[in-house]
Amino acid sequence: MSLTLALLLAQAAVPSAAADQAAGAPADAAPSQDDAVVRGAVDGSGDNERGRLGPAQQGGGDIVVTARRRAESVQRVPLAVSVIGGTALAETGAYNVSRLTQIQPTLQFYSTNPRNSAANIRGLGAPFGLTNDGIEQGVGIYVDQVYYSRIASATFDFTDTERIEILRGPQGTLYGKNTTAGAINITTRRPSFTPEARVELTAGNLEFLQAKASASGPLIDDTLAIRLSASVTSRRGTIYNTRTGAYVNAQDNRSLRGQLFWQAASNLDLTLAGDYNHQDPECCAQIFARVGRTQRPLARQYEALAAAFGYEPPSRNAFDRLTDLDTPLRARQELGGVSLVANWDVGAATLTSVSAWRLWDWDPSNDRDFIGLPITTVSASPSQQKQVSQELRVASNGQHRVDYVAGLFYFRQTIDTQGLQVQGPAASRWLLNPGDPPFGANGCARPSSAACNPAILDGLTARNTIGFTNTSAAAFGKLTWHLGDSFSIAPGVRVNYDKKRGSYVSVVTTGSGSTTLTSDQRGVLAPQSYAPDFDNWNVSGDITAAWDIAADVHGYATYARSYKSGGINLSGLPLDAGNNPILSAATVKPEKVNHYELGLKTQFLDRRATVNLAAFWTDISDYQATVTNGQLGVLRGYLANAGKVRTRGVELDSAFHPTTRLNVYANAAYTDAKYVDFTDAPCPPELSGGTSSPANCDISGQRLPGISKWAFSYGAEYAVPVTLGGEGGNVYLGYDGSYRSDFSSNPSESIYTNIHGYSISNVRLGYRSDRGLNAFLWLRNAFDQDYYELLATQSGNTGLVVGQPGDPRTYGVTVSASF
Repeated sequence: MSLTLALLLAQAAVPSAAADQAAGAPADAAPSQDDAVVRGAVDGSGDNERGRLGPAQQGGGDIVVTARRRAESVQRVPLAVSVIGGTALAETGAYNVSRLTQIQPTLQFYSTNPRNSAANIRGLGAPFGLTNDGIEQGVGIYVDQVYYSRIASATFDFTDTERIEILRGPQGTLYGKNTTAGAINITTRRPSFTPEARVELTAGNLEFLQAKASASGPLIDDTLAIRLSASVTSRRGTIYNTRTGAYVNAQDNRSLRGQLFWQAASNLDLTLAGDYNHQDPECCAQIFARVGRTQRPLARQYEALAAAFGYEPPSRNAFDRLTDLDTPLRARQELGGVSLVANWDVGAATLTSVSAWRLWDWDPSNDRDFIGLPITTVSASPSQQKQVSQELRVASNGQHRVDYVAGLFYFRQTIDTQGLQVQGPAASRWLLNPGDPPFGANGCARPSSAACNPAILDGLTARNTIGFTNTSAAAFGKLTWHLGDSFSIAPGVRVNYDKKRGSYVSVVTTGSGSTTLTSDQRGVLAPQSYAPDFDNWNVSGDITAAWDIAADVHGYATYARSYKSGGINLSGLPLDAGNNPILSAATVKPEKVNHYELGLKTQFLDRRATVNLAAFWTDISDYQATVTNGQLGVLRGYLANAGKVRTRGVELDSAFHPTTRLNVYANAAYTDAKYVDFTDAPCPPELSGGTSSPANCDISGQRLPGISKWAFSYGAEYAVPVTLGGEGGNVYLGYDGSYRSDFSSNPSESIYTNIHGYSISNVRLGYRSDRGLNAFLWLRNAFDQDYYELLATQSGNTGLVVGQPGDPRTYGVTVSASF
């Protein structure tokens, strides 16, 4: 906090000057660099009446954002950025990052549980697959300017949110942490000197209940203001466990947030914020989806193995939403932190300090064999993360011949993980070779093999102690040189240092507690101990040319050279032929990014129509990919560098306000992302598991996982003015739809894990008063579309494919009011 406190002390030595309020800002709001300013029809919450439906949908007026660390119209920002207001989040049901994907076609989000989550923009950001703590994420998550280092720590419900800005493309010369794919910038509502309160209540099927409330007002007139907010969400699970008689994949979230705003002087303000979130749902299940043929001998594939136990899943149709998992599920996490933000206006510039400390405590339990047999009876990796960050930034005030932003950033993160994996009595049969035919009645070769001796693997236990320290420091800056009234050049530069140190120790014991293992046991759980270390300096930069072609027509061209820090493998290493870890795989090299973008932002018909276009091309060398170990018993993947990846595409954001009653929007993204050079990739399951299966495969030319070539979001709202009880308002009917074409759900594309394209339709009917009451009925996934969020294969190449079905049709009612 030292830099923030220094600002407070230093202001006493500088003559005070009246701080200019951001143009158009509400008079009662605590001024801040992050204030959302909306010109046009305003509902009092910072949402444009003409643009409630979501990103790039304002259809009129100006939305002022701080994407470039200064307040400016979103239409004049020379980068691809979409804005979603707080009212739009509530009405579309987008109350967390995952649900943003239905209104943001360029955003992808995949999660098997909070820790194993990935947010991608334009197909880039994090390797698709199980999370590895030793690498950075390519999409930065910021809440009130504070960087959240792990996507898991951003799986909270949005509470008291003013707006969300989604920035596409590398963001390293304006933001504290270097992010190569983009940023999600979340701004909450600020304390107000005018007393106000908000409440939102939602109830729906699946026992869905959500309550949100906030209150704000002065503690000392014009000097000290406070804001408190809270949120509670609960929902019954969508999948029924026939073994336990309980529904799983539930929701159970609670959060609190408080802010104190102090106008210490006319030119100095400080905001102290603290938040706490607790989640404890019975989650997260992946269930039987289908069976595919691998290269394993038939006696070692799923159908034969299940038959040997007389096992049959409760349903072979995942959309019956049944499972019989025999390991308790838990996804408990606590996350929170404190921050202090200071803004000091020294006349020509504003100096900003952002100091923050955050924690994330993760306590899971998973069923990693995905079926109701005791193969892996325990799979859990409790983890505790702490981070501190300090950003100091200076930005010029107003517009001059040359404007600038410059900053220093420091970040330190520690993670401690205690992994535990225990094999059960069915593990031997499932994971070991039953021998060569002929087979006896029990399906094993004569004489009996290790596979038919449960004691070989029953109770085999791996206890993993994992430590990680991540230190990052940077200096960054960007100039905007106005060469005339309509043309500017904006170069930026970043100097970055990263150091990562890790420790991975896996102690494996047999069911009797012995550390002396057979080769069969080491092939399933191998003892490992290694201490990877990585450090690197790099220099990156970008340059943007912006041209105001006309008053409401703006074009830009950008080139960026960016880096994503190298990393270390902290999920165990692949094994050699002797079942020993391959130490050369302990680290992965940094990604090197060359990014090119052209954009055009237009408004016409008296700003009742907005059409924005962006075209991009991104080349990445040494792409960090999650790959799967060929060993039969390995449950987790590891990291490796693909030679080269390329993604390119075109995006459209459009909104229309043809009449005072009608809003229409349509957003589209075409994304062509593929491996250009990946010659030693893991083979897909259909080519794996056999004695003659290739050790690796050349997947150059294949598409990247998790990315739909086509994605759309579209919708409309029609409102009719009414008067009820002498109060004005309107009755409205809204529709929001989305479509994503098919995509691969495996790091190496497989015919078994491709997910078909799907579309989702959401409808709402409600009444909105002029005094802040909003009540509406909603129907989401109106046509009960069956779709998978992701598919995955069972370890060991048995051919079992498991899936995570998307939510079925849901319905309910939401009532909100502001006072």
